[in-house]
Amino acid sequence: MSSLTEKDRPIVQLLLNTGTCPRCILRFCCVGSQTLYRHPHKELVKDLKELVRNKQEKEDTVCFDIVDPPCKRSRLGCTEEGPDDLKHNGVLQQSPLVNDEDTAVENCPVKPCSICLGILQEFCEADFVKKVCQKVLSADYQFTSFVLSVSLPPQLSVREHAAWLLVKQEMGKLGLSLAKDDIVQLKEAYKWIIHPQLSEELGVPADGKSLFEVSMVFAHPETDKECHFLATACPDCFKPAKNKQSVFTRMAVIKALEKIKEEDFLLHFPCPPSPPENLCVALEIQCNNGAVFVAGRYNKYSRNLPQTPWIIDGERKLESSVEELISEHLVAEFKADSFNFSSSGREDVDVRTLGSGRPFAVELVNPHRIHFTAEEMKGLQQTINNSSDKIQVRDLQLVTREAIGRMKEGEEEKTKTYSALIWTDKAIQREDIAFLDDIQELKLDQKTPLRVLHRRPLAVRCRIIHTMKSEYIDEHHFRLHLKTQAGTYIKEFVHGDFGRTKPNIGSLLNRTADILELDVESVDVDWPPAL
Repeated sequence: MSSLTEKDRPIVQLLLNTGTCPRCILRFCCVGSQTLYRHPHKELVKDLKELVRNKQEKEDTVCFDIVDPPCKRSRLGCTEEGPDDLKHNGVLQQSPLVNDEDTAVENCPVKPCSICLGILQEFCEADFVKKVCQKVLSADYQFTSFVLSVSLPPQLSVREHAAWLLVKQEMGKLGLSLAKDDIVQLKEAYKWIIHPQLSEELGVPADGKSLFEVSMVFAHPETDKECHFLATACPDCFKPAKNKQSVFTRMAVIKALEKIKEEDFLLHFPCPPSPPENLCVALEIQCNNGAVFVAGRYNKYSRNLPQTPWIIDGERKLESSVEELISEHLVAEFKADSFNFSSSGREDVDVRTLGSGRPFAVELVNPHRIHFTAEEMKGLQQTINNSSDKIQVRDLQLVTREAIGRMKEGEEEKTKTYSALIWTDKAIQREDIAFLDDIQELKLDQKTPLRVLHRRPLAVRCRIIHTMKSEYIDEHHFRLHLKTQAGTYIKEFVHGDFGRTKPNIGSLLNRTADILELDVESVDVDWPPAL
């Protein structure tokens, strides 16, 4: 126990007598050696008791053969108590400090620590680690590293605070001090112990940046109500939140402990904390893989297919969508829980997307499979294309979360090219529409269209028609090719939307105009990279 010094002996004795496990004692002695925490529990108990016994032998030549050694601990806010009080508050009142110590340590059942409630005891043992690993491996995830997430009962913070006050007073008698921040955090010590064991069992390293998370949630029902006095003492720290089942979150408890005065704390909570009857329980052991992102470009050939599911008042209007035709295959292959679809703009249900297609990205949430070769991605693309004649995808590839930002960059500055089939009420000749070809950088004022007013805020948006090219068909029809600023409402530019878009084709031709068909011919975003 080379990390402990002479000044630690009184603290070791004090905490041993109050039912503290050896690893928590190391934490309160500010021991930063990770390997020391990994020593077997019984070995640590033996070493700590040996440390205390050596000190006693130096102070007294008498060999102590009694079971209950004299109480040498000091209690905050209390006078020195006798053996009866020690038996009431301390778990280790019968800890032998004599020659048969090795036998006693071996035979004595491990009692739950009064500070960590067993987290640094049973839950560091090989049996629990194997249980965790079996759960992880049975979930059938692909992963090359892991990050461990641990959720502890909030009352542990209360018990640690009580123990800190106790130790702080004892150190004060020695002319020393102990800042709460100097104590090794429980989670940190736990990960020091369990990380190497998990790594060995799973065959992969622990990595704080890993996307594969193994999470453990611990609870201790026996002491759940130990936090409740804080709500009376510091009510402003405990406010209901929509996503929280209880106001007694770990952060709320820590905040309250920072505010409460020591004397008020001691009026409501025992110091040292009382020994528990039971260990913590592991409520959950779960796995989660970070999202994987797939990008590509899609063509839409149907005039009866929405980009996303079309549901009004809970009723589905059309049986499928671009989003579903693409994503259902990705979810199946990546074995994901769910997905989020995004794209560079969107087209109406009756608008086709031609040319090189529209860039899209799919976020696959909690995928079990994450590794795909370029050839496998090519095969997945072919599977999607073979599944429907309404869409096709190209350039399907894995991308990073950061790369998706490029799809949204310059949303207002990028351009799109359209082809519109237009009808006019009055007969037209070629020369009647020829002037449209000469118009460049035409500025429009577009008030939010009536057809989208239910989901878009009312506003006037300035948009630009960069170029137009007309193609005469007959006296009442012509095709117009347009290059526009992204976000331009093309249908409204043609028919005017009852004067809400100015100017419009109808006003330019001085007649009623309407749009019969619209195609997106290109979305000028150089992403994702062509394959």
